[in-house]
Amino acid sequence: MNRVQLEGRRGFLGKAFSAGAFILSAKVLPVEAFGAEADNAAWHPSVYFGLQPDGAAIIVAHRSEMGTGIRSVLPAVLAEELDLDWKRVKIEQAIGDAKYGSQNTDGSCSIRDFYDALREAGASARLMLERAAASKWGVPASECQGRMHEVTHKASGRKLGYGELATLAAKQPVPKKEELTFKPPSEYRFVGKPLPTIDRDDLCMGKGTFGIDARVPGMVYASIERSPVFGGKLKSFDDKDARAVKGVLQTAVIDSFAPPHMFQALGGVAVIADNTWSAMQGRKKLKVEWDLGENAAFDSGAYKKSLQDAARKPQRAVRIVGDVEAEFARGLKTHEAEYYVPMLSHAPMEPPAAVAEFKDGKVTAWAATQNPQAVQEAVSAAMGIDKKDVVCNVTLLGGGFGRKSKPDYVVEAALLSKKTGKPVKVVWSREEDIRFDFYHAPAAMYMKAATDPNGRPTAWLQRSVFPTIGSTFDPRAQYGQEFEMGMGWVDLPYDIRNQRAENGPAKNPVRIGWLRAVANIYHAFAIHSFVDELAAAAGRDRVEYLLDLIGPGRKVAIKPEGMTYWNNTQSQDKFPVDTARLRRVIELAAEKSGWASRKPAKGRALGIAAHRSFLTYVAVVADVEIDEKGRVKVHRIDLAADAGKIVNPDRVKAQFEGAVVFGASIALLGEITGANGRIKQSNFHDYQVARMNQSPVETRIHMVASEEPHAGVGEPGVPPVMPAICNAIFAATGKRIRELPIKNHKLV
Repeated sequence: MNRVQLEGRRGFLGKAFSAGAFILSAKVLPVEAFGAEADNAAWHPSVYFGLQPDGAAIIVAHRSEMGTGIRSVLPAVLAEELDLDWKRVKIEQAIGDAKYGSQNTDGSCSIRDFYDALREAGASARLMLERAAASKWGVPASECQGRMHEVTHKASGRKLGYGELATLAAKQPVPKKEELTFKPPSEYRFVGKPLPTIDRDDLCMGKGTFGIDARVPGMVYASIERSPVFGGKLKSFDDKDARAVKGVLQTAVIDSFAPPHMFQALGGVAVIADNTWSAMQGRKKLKVEWDLGENAAFDSGAYKKSLQDAARKPQRAVRIVGDVEAEFARGLKTHEAEYYVPMLSHAPMEPPAAVAEFKDGKVTAWAATQNPQAVQEAVSAAMGIDKKDVVCNVTLLGGGFGRKSKPDYVVEAALLSKKTGKPVKVVWSREEDIRFDFYHAPAAMYMKAATDPNGRPTAWLQRSVFPTIGSTFDPRAQYGQEFEMGMGWVDLPYDIRNQRAENGPAKNPVRIGWLRAVANIYHAFAIHSFVDELAAAAGRDRVEYLLDLIGPGRKVAIKPEGMTYWNNTQSQDKFPVDTARLRRVIELAAEKSGWASRKPAKGRALGIAAHRSFLTYVAVVADVEIDEKGRVKVHRIDLAADAGKIVNPDRVKAQFEGAVVFGASIALLGEITGANGRIKQSNFHDYQVARMNQSPVETRIHMVASEEPHAGVGEPGVPPVMPAICNAIFAATGKRIRELPIKNHKLV
């Protein structure tokens, strides 16, 4: 349930509105969002709108802009119902504050969680303006209509601008929800239209301000030497040579974290200088001795084997349907396969960057962050001050993918500001970004199925083992959390009488965190690769087999064992697992790719995969060629998606296009490895992302026209890309890819 209330000027970002401004807030009941472990702010969400007497409309964007367009799309929802002139709208980026609700721009939930609240805020403000005009004219409010930044009296044709009515509208009682009326979709000017983002021109001309661009007077620069092994502690250091570097001002120690590490600074020795170059050069001159601790024994090869060994053994059940063991005992034909996905790094183009100033017991920060409330939480804990004494100003983000919702780099800047008495800027190098990331977990999966004479499964067993994100918040956590199990594991949509999903324990030797699409990445790779293997064994067309496996359109009730079905925090009543929608995207992707009419060609074939994640249904058909040297070329990706109602189709298309490149990078190249506790990769030469010549030559996005509730967009395009590409490779070469990345396999 949502409600709208008047808001005092001092509560509106602390902005000094002129006398007579009309300020409105939309209040929504608490919602639990993905990543809530990191966002312990009080849950009293508010999203604000203000109207100046001169007609200037100000809308606050409370989510972070990292290329998705959300800073424009959310305000457009309010502007639609209020019927504003978009040219007279100014959008303000919110600072971190619990009154805005969750500001964690993660989990593909911004539109889903705030569409209704913003829509009702716009409709409420419009009605209050209409009532203000009616009182001024002495006519019924029903005869007044707010359109295009003014209220018109339909009978007489009289008009008043919204600004002229601001003072009077502010005195109107806030309407009840049942009094609101909403514009019919036929009159929409913004929603459902490809509205350009507000900062498009500035970004194209290099005028955007990112975290790496932030500057304040008197600022100094820091470069930090951290333990090469996660959890290592400083034993001693010699900074004589470092302090001799021109421009270096001092050194400072950041204490190692105490478990749980959460988003604390890793610790280390910082070199402070009057410019970035001097800080980095001084850091190279440090002589540091570390107590590396137990994680110095970490080796990714041995760790991979431990995960695989665990996946081969019975583990705790997380979902049971029927009796798989009894079905396996019948002696039907069985199929087994093992899959593995390595650690991955976020590697956004802009590495972590922040400026912080500690002054008079308070911290003011400027940061490229996906979650300014997490900045408040982490900085206040590290500094021993109240959250309200931490102000986080949000810059543009040069990519995030989940990394920048973890504000350890802002904590570093705050701690160093306290030690130096000056504002401190911390910018991570690319090497730091990759070597000290919150890595996406590696995972080993074991699959087994019994099949009937048509190759259709009568029993299905799946088992996954991976270090859990939960260990970030509790070092004792070794099993997958509810949200990880709800990401493509306990919610298998197939029409199989006997199913069993299991999950095994894994200890965490590095920092683990969510990355775009999270556990769906490895779960989708295993499940949809295995489906392709079963179809191949049965000699059946992949699309026909997949539709048969899904069965008729129905709502699947998901009932996990010993846990609640996460379902992106939404009820199954509103967002059921709907196989009719899954079937539709498969049929659409197959149709648009020309699946049925495709003729065999040497070394070139199609592969398909379809997955539900973040409440959105996505099918991908990959057209892949393997040349005589074993090189992979992805000629085309056809992606069909049903994400419910769409607010800005242009931004939705762009996000799915980006997801295809992201998924192709994981499939072809993504791999983080370690030895002696140290991460081996350091930059884009050895942790590669898909370049232009490696990315799909052509990507086509096909959106299902849907009236279903708004679902996720930023992440659900990623999971089916990897298995679709690998399934196409098998169809083209007969070589099955069961471990990523593809670069490690000889294909000819």
